[in-house]
Amino acid sequence: MALVNEHFLKLSNNYLFADIAKKVNAFKVSHPQVRVISLGIGDVTQPLCPAVIEAMHKAVDEMARKATFRGYGPERGYDFLREAIVKNDYAPRGIHLDPNEIFVNDGAKSDTGNIGEIVRWDNSIGVTDPIYPVYIDSNVMCGRAGVLENGRWSNVNYMPCTAENHFIPQIPDHRVDMIYLCYPNNPTGTVLPKEELKKWVKYAIDNDTLILYDAAYEAYIQEDDIPHSIYEIKGAKKCAIEFRSYSKTAGFTGVRCGYTVIPKDVTAVTLDGKERINLNHLWDRRQSTKFNGTSYISQRAAAAIYTPEGKKQVKETINYYMGNANIMHEALTAMGFEVFGGKNAPYLWVKTPDGTDSWKFFEQMLYAVGVVCTPGVGFGPSGEGYIRLTAFGNREDCKEAMRRIKEWLKKA
Repeated sequence: MALVNEHFLKLSNNYLFADIAKKVNAFKVSHPQVRVISLGIGDVTQPLCPAVIEAMHKAVDEMARKATFRGYGPERGYDFLREAIVKNDYAPRGIHLDPNEIFVNDGAKSDTGNIGEIVRWDNSIGVTDPIYPVYIDSNVMCGRAGVLENGRWSNVNYMPCTAENHFIPQIPDHRVDMIYLCYPNNPTGTVLPKEELKKWVKYAIDNDTLILYDAAYEAYIQEDDIPHSIYEIKGAKKCAIEFRSYSKTAGFTGVRCGYTVIPKDVTAVTLDGKERINLNHLWDRRQSTKFNGTSYISQRAAAAIYTPEGKKQVKETINYYMGNANIMHEALTAMGFEVFGGKNAPYLWVKTPDGTDSWKFFEQMLYAVGVVCTPGVGFGPSGEGYIRLTAFGNREDCKEAMRRIKEWLKKA
């Protein structure tokens, strides 16, 4: 008899965004006359830039010729992409990496969810709260999160990020084995100054803690003094694994490509404490067994964003989305909302009026004006009383959504 992994049964019935889609679809069926505007789920709307399209066409043509056809690629990724990553994403910031410390993947979500396989199931974890749901759910699936008690998992250390502490998480006063940090942050859109990030690296080194650093939105940083990579901090290559994605940087949500950085100095200890294991080697072994590599076509597309034309075109798209963020931030602030984020990230974190709970406000927005947001509580206990809006929509839709909300508030 096959026995089910009962840790999966601890999960809620649906992933957060599946719940949202279900509610939105029900609304569309009952209100077919309403044109729904989604400012919730963070999918992009702008097409791939010309440099990427050209590279993909060339790659497809190569696959059509016997002399240039490619089958299975290297699990770590092709050298042309990994070398471009080192040269363009890290070297200009004074960060020295070996291409063999780069692992190309099919998007950051996969690796942030799977990275826990190379460390023990009973490690304690720490998360900023609110947080991207994948970090929690993937740990629930393997039993690392413990049991759910009053909306919190027993083996998870929650570090609240709220307006009261300026969305800067407090360093734990005890040792935690693994800590997830995401900056610029999803969902709050806030950032962590370099001096604050230094404190986390020091804590990790002092406590032999592994930091899992999600930098998927670093390309949206506008301010010069905000770190784009945790490796800008001295010592971080000894304690941190970094995740990057092309999904929001270059519109690859449907193309699927990203990468993970595991420096060769990052290690974890055996249970008896006698041996330190190189996690770069362990992840390579895991990938060789469970992953057949990212599509050659996707990797050629990713490499194209590092060309002069690609850099310019990608920056234009990012500026477009940040223009949306600015429009929404100004409009919502003028309406009297308390708004955070949207300055160095494509997410806005908006406090609901009069203490309305986040799911209730989600439904009010949907049914009153046909605008979809994401309830903050779906990102963790500290997300209650907030909603997340994304800047990835079309410009006219963003403007129309702000107009609808303004008219709704006038009537309220």
